[in-house]
Amino acid sequence: MFDFRQLRYFVTVAEELSFTRAAQRLYISQPPLSQQIQALESDLGVRLLERNKRNVSLTEPGKLFLEQARQILDKAEEARAQMADAATGFSGKLRLAYTVSVTFHPALPQTLLRYRSFAPQVRLILSEMYTEQQYAALLAGELDVGFVRDEPEHTGMARHLRLDVIDREPLLLALPSNHPLAGRESIWLREAAMEAFVVQPRELAATLYDRLAQIAAKANFHPQIRQHAQQINGLLVLVAAGMGLALVPASMRSVSLPGVSYLRLEDPDAYMLLALASRVDDPSPVVRRFLSAMMEPQ
Repeated sequence: MFDFRQLRYFVTVAEELSFTRAAQRLYISQPPLSQQIQALESDLGVRLLERNKRNVSLTEPGKLFLEQARQILDKAEEARAQMADAATGFSGKLRLAYTVSVTFHPALPQTLLRYRSFAPQVRLILSEMYTEQQYAALLAGELDVGFVRDEPEHTGMARHLRLDVIDREPLLLALPSNHPLAGRESIWLREAAMEAFVVQPRELAATLYDRLAQIAAKANFHPQIRQHAQQINGLLVLVAAGMGLALVPASMRSVSLPGVSYLRLEDPDAYMLLALASRVDDPSPVVRRFLSAMMEPQ
């Protein structure tokens, strides 16, 4: 069976119509070139070239085979390039998840835009998941990278996961615009100890739920939970309706909802982590390339 070397030799001879010039172009001597062409013709059972001391020309089968040989070599080069891209992380697929609150943070669109320009051949498969679901999916091999809002709750899980911190986003207190406290720039949470709060259920948003409880405990009070909202942007609707106050990431300010004001919280723990989570032992070149590209200074 013929090989790629024989195909390259034949195409070169067919283009030059000279064994001498073809040998020079291929950086080999003429006798081995002639032997390889003869072996190719023998394998195919047809004569590809007519040659004499003065001229070399293509036979009719040779003209047909020249087109096929070029296509085969082009396909082989294309496959080689694709394999090289896959090995270096520039092709393939990347399964990426993010929490709902991350959709309001500029890091998500900026990262996706930057990565699409950096590795346009990689197919991004995006999904929306809460942080704990992302960790479970990562460990199960169902997810490659996640935008998460907290560290893993279980230390056993943490040993298998890598976190690259993007931001420690400040938390704000969202309150109705007609609230007596609304005209201020900042507030200690203890000043809102007698207020009602609206939250997401803990099973959906444990990070934000627990951070409210943590900061309130430092201020020696337990938040009065009046209503729940399934989505974080739903909290702002309840705040605007006067149902209570809410703790939200600073990026939620981008939601211009009439009737809602925001105050900065005076507490060192009033922040929400934003990090990229992945498996520590993930061998995928696509994942490694994504993390190194996204975490390097811009």
